[in-house]
Amino acid sequence: MCAEAASREAASKMTVPPTLYDPEYEGLAQRVENFSRAKIDPRSGEEADYIAQGLALLRLLAQEGLARYVVPAAYGGIHPSVDIRSVCLIRRGLARYSALADTMFAMQGLGSYPITLAGSEDLKKRYLPRVASGELISTFALTEPQAGSDAASLQTTARRDGNDYILDGHKKFISNAGVADFYVVFAKTDPAQGRKGISAIVVEKSCPGLTTQRLEVIAPHPIGEVRLEGCRVPRENLLGQEGEGYSLVMRTLEAFRTTVGAAALGLAERAMEEALGYAKKRVQFGKSLSEFQGLRFMLAEMATELEASRLLVFQAARRLDEARRAASAGAVSTGKDDASLVLASSMAKLYATESAQRVIDQALQIHGGIGVLRGSVVERLYREVRALRVYEGTSEIQKEIISHQLLKSPKQ
Repeated sequence: MCAEAASREAASKMTVPPTLYDPEYEGLAQRVENFSRAKIDPRSGEEADYIAQGLALLRLLAQEGLARYVVPAAYGGIHPSVDIRSVCLIRRGLARYSALADTMFAMQGLGSYPITLAGSEDLKKRYLPRVASGELISTFALTEPQAGSDAASLQTTARRDGNDYILDGHKKFISNAGVADFYVVFAKTDPAQGRKGISAIVVEKSCPGLTTQRLEVIAPHPIGEVRLEGCRVPRENLLGQEGEGYSLVMRTLEAFRTTVGAAALGLAERAMEEALGYAKKRVQFGKSLSEFQGLRFMLAEMATELEASRLLVFQAARRLDEARRAASAGAVSTGKDDASLVLASSMAKLYATESAQRVIDQALQIHGGIGVLRGSVVERLYREVRALRVYEGTSEIQKEIISHQLLKSPKQ
């Protein structure tokens, strides 16, 4: 067996972290690995029309039934509520072969989750089953030119006009802009109230006054700007109550930040496989690279960082799932419980994305000149991983969140 095949074979047998020892999760991990190797990997090469490529990948995900994992069972999903461990396993497995496939899957979850949390029964029935089937593409429209991690500073407004809202504003760096069938838009219904005046509203792509423009980033990604100019939306498209938008942002990001760490883990695991395979076959000075102590130490450090990331990510995911089950059973959460979940999610996102960047950088270094050739796997991973340290809260923001939770005085 060649080095590359041996590395792939080892990867397919990787155990699920101890926090996930459960036949259901082990089976899902293997299912996603098999599906990704058979269906996603052959279509993972970068294409000029990456929008069409992304849509094709989403169709494959829907056909496999994976999109069902981002909505509750009552609306076509798998679990009674969205199971974060399952989403993490799927993102990890997809990202190993295609960051674009991972993005299309993730946005189905991120864009629909606020509807799951706060949508009326009518909105849930209208959108969620079609998200699960892949019929509708969703997105999450929060970021603006002057309001990124500082969500409370957003300037988009939504004013009441009879039975409608009129939205005006400019969103930027919105994944699936121009591709999505509906946008969960965060806007101020009461600008004088700051974050307490933010609301979440579902805006369909056909609404007059909504326009989009594509942006190009370092790795293929359907992303762009969204402009809302006198965009009229029915009042019933409001999620929850006016003023609950900021809470929806925080609750959504708390869950999905952990899954970003899982995607980073998948990218880094693939880089590790590539590095191991290359180190075994590349011969210099009469011996393979794997026989040089300096490179052996690099591989040891990479493997250790990967294991730490796995444990942080899946521990956070498990705690999020357990907290949601407890809430569904009527348990009353405490401020300490909430702070613990925020810490776990931010720590997982921070460490997994930062360590993935280091692991992939080392993998490229092991490959030498081949590693920087356009089209090589590690070169693609090097470009794909960079955005994960930025979106859904930069690494610096995660550090602020963590330190804030550590330093704030407990409520009396």
